[in-house]
Amino acid sequence: MNRSEGLVQRRNVLKDNNSDGTAKENHDDDKKNDKNYDDGDSKETRLTLMEEVLLLGLKDKEGYTSFWNDCISSGLRGCILIELGLRGRVELERAGMRRKGLLSRKVIVKSDSPTGDVLLDEALKHMKETDPPETVQSWIEYLSGETWNPMKLKYQLKNVRERLAKNLVEKGVLTTEKQNFLLFDMTTHPLTDNVIKCRLVKKVQEAALRRSISDVAHADKRSLALLMLAHSADVLENAFAPLSDEDYELATRRVRALLDLDFEAEAMRPDACEIMWAVFAAFTK
Repeated sequence: MNRSEGLVQRRNVLKDNNSDGTAKENHDDDKKNDKNYDDGDSKETRLTLMEEVLLLGLKDKEGYTSFWNDCISSGLRGCILIELGLRGRVELERAGMRRKGLLSRKVIVKSDSPTGDVLLDEALKHMKETDPPETVQSWIEYLSGETWNPMKLKYQLKNVRERLAKNLVEKGVLTTEKQNFLLFDMTTHPLTDNVIKCRLVKKVQEAALRRSISDVAHADKRSLALLMLAHSADVLENAFAPLSDEDYELATRRVRALLDLDFEAEAMRPDACEIMWAVFAAFTK
């Protein structure tokens, strides 16, 4: 009897050790993915995909996005999903033997460790608490509040643009002002650090003009995501406008080529970020 208890106890110890090892391994992976976001010059202001897309859409002097842009809201939610995917927090369920399509596969929480970004952590919390899991298309709708299901309205991320703008204010990129629009007052966030905005615009332009962007298997995932998300949020034109006619034509042609890719095939490549391609598919279906 004592021997049996000893064996059981030993087996539990081994199991606990394996569990601790797995948890440590997942934590190390999270730190590695977060480090990929923080890589580069430590003195350079680092922006998330959401902040970059919003900054591209903001009018420099006025400090607000175009009233006619009805795409930026869903575009920012797509940014959140891809940012979580690139940081190793979420992934798509396995395709299975019947090779389910990207838009049919559910979003699975891979790790719920905090990212340090309030919006990302809020979205991650919603995904973790949702059972059964939902698809990428559904999450874009839920996080935007664009759903007819009243039970899903609790997943809406509110005041996303304002919260992102405040992040950019804290990073010294924007400032806060009040503007009067006859019938109402509105908080605006004009640009204060033109260097960062110019650097971002140049980054988008160079990504589109770089020949290697066509080789998506080896292209930088963040640059590729920024191009596609800026297009989905209808703010890409703001970055391309200063280009010469020749470069503008080349850049738009490269983006059209990216939009015509077979997203299902690209997601099957080794080291591909499947959730990124699923978001692209959701916006171009």
